[in-house]
Amino acid sequence: MTKTDLIERVSIKTSILTKKQTEIVVNILFDSIKEALAEGDKIEIRGFGSFRIRSRRNREGRNPKTGQTVEVPDKKVPFFKAGKELKELVDGKAEMKEVS
Repeated sequence: MTKTDLIERVSIKTSILTKKQTEIVVNILFDSIKEALAEGDKIEIRGFGSFRIRSRRNREGRNPKTGQTVEVPDKKVPFFKAGKELKELVDGKAEMKEVS
C-alpha cells in the first residue's frame, strides 16, 4: 500500500472529510512521527506498535566490490516494534475491529 492508497482508503471511510483534507491529515500524522523521531522521542500507538530510535555502534565492514575493509561510522536508525494486536492480526489469530 502506498501513501496515496492510504489516503484513498481513509477518504472513503470518512464521509466528513474531503480527499484533500484527508491528505492533509495523513501528511500531518507522518510529519509528526518524523519530527518526534528526529528529536529522539518515542511514539507509541496502542494496538499498532511503537517507533523509536536505535543507535548502531561503529563497525568494520567490507566493500563488496573490492573486499577491502572499511570503517562504518556510528549512526542512529528508526526502529518499529509491532504491538500485540497487530502481531495477532497479521498471524491470523485475531480479526480486524471495525472503527466507526
